[in-house]
Amino acid sequence: MDTATQSLVNGDVSFWVQDAGRPTPRPSLPGDIHADVAIVGGGLTGLWTAYYLAHADPSLKIVILEREFAGYGASGRNGGWMSAEPAGQFRRYAAARGADAARALQSRMFDAVRESVEVAHREGFAEGVAKTGLIHVATSAPQLARAREHVRQMKQQGWGEDDVFELSASEVAERVTVDRALGGYWTPHCARVHPAKYTFGLARAVERAGVTIYEKTTATSIAPQLVQTDRGRVRAPIIVRALEGYTLSLDGMPRKLLPMNSSMVITERLSDEQLDAVGWSGGELLGDMAHSFTYTHKTADGRIAIGGRGVPYNFASGFDRNGRTAEFAVELLRARLGELFPTLRDVALEHTWSGVLGVPRDWCAAVNFDRSTGLASAGGYVGHGLSGTNLAARTLRDLILGEPSDLSELPWVGRQSRNWEFEPLRWIGATALYAAYRYADQREYASRSGKTSLVARLADTISGR
Repeated sequence: MDTATQSLVNGDVSFWVQDAGRPTPRPSLPGDIHADVAIVGGGLTGLWTAYYLAHADPSLKIVILEREFAGYGASGRNGGWMSAEPAGQFRRYAAARGADAARALQSRMFDAVRESVEVAHREGFAEGVAKTGLIHVATSAPQLARAREHVRQMKQQGWGEDDVFELSASEVAERVTVDRALGGYWTPHCARVHPAKYTFGLARAVERAGVTIYEKTTATSIAPQLVQTDRGRVRAPIIVRALEGYTLSLDGMPRKLLPMNSSMVITERLSDEQLDAVGWSGGELLGDMAHSFTYTHKTADGRIAIGGRGVPYNFASGFDRNGRTAEFAVELLRARLGELFPTLRDVALEHTWSGVLGVPRDWCAAVNFDRSTGLASAGGYVGHGLSGTNLAARTLRDLILGEPSDLSELPWVGRQSRNWEFEPLRWIGATALYAAYRYADQREYASRSGKTSLVARLADTISGR
């Protein structure tokens, strides 16, 4: 381990939370209470749901129950990409409800990005929000072929001529200097956000709307009209489960969503010379077309954050709730940063953190409400939660209030996915699959054929991606 790695902050919160400052602790649940709506989970799904319900019906008594503090989980640990890519697979939504319904979901994802940005400006938490788009870059012949095929598919799935643009190598270089870039694509439908400032700001807006957030309150079980916590019981006719990757913490749900671990590192503040060498003058987000996908974010204060699935899954769905990052994951991300930007190969990394996202067995998000029991849920965004949560929350609002709308007809409504396999099958499968993806990437970098590795195609088939 080198000195730069040893000096890394690898603590219980993300760089984003450290940068924004930990929020002032809110009171815990004072004991048994009654409410009209009880929301379990103080991340973006829970906060947005409370926001829209409170504004639609100010008479509702709404409470949010959060184990740590609002924004502690994935909502305050992500890469800051507010993307319009759907939280699931078009082909599966289309198979279930038809291609038109799947295209309607894509159209609403465009709306979700706009709506999320507009609310942030209206409510005063738009600091760091910049709708500057998203670049996906290809650094091998197979990646370039996949990028072109993906753009072709996107245009069949509801992306118009002004929604996505193929980029040549020189057009990529005009925006950012990525080593060995052969091309890629750009979409304007993505905003860069500071995850902690954004989520903390939304939490304050929710409280202004009359919602009560109880922190340091652990929900242990959910049943019709009852949430059991370590601080007391909450009785409510409507209960919303909004725990995403933490769903397994509830009794009876150990295999509902797989908690996939994603890790990030962030550099020290870069000098003007380093930034000039990278050539990243705009605020675009940057991703690659590798199978072991990485996502990159140039911050407003001149750092580069990069994330990926270094150690994606731990046995028995275990993960460090404090978000510490394994050394192996840090070194993978450090190496990938140097591959993309060779001039930053020796730059110091300042902070590392990890978080979990919830992955359904069919890799498709779902929004559900059972009026007979009053139980609602949303989640499984497979990495597209910054915008997916907003759309899911507005959908839950309409379902809960019984207001017919086109949102309640979207193909993720009522969707059910089977549970993940028992251990050790899921650990063996997840570990083997991500090893296969890393191997496939290595083989593709040496390929000139433009064909996706057979190993990766087999892994996609097995995993259902």
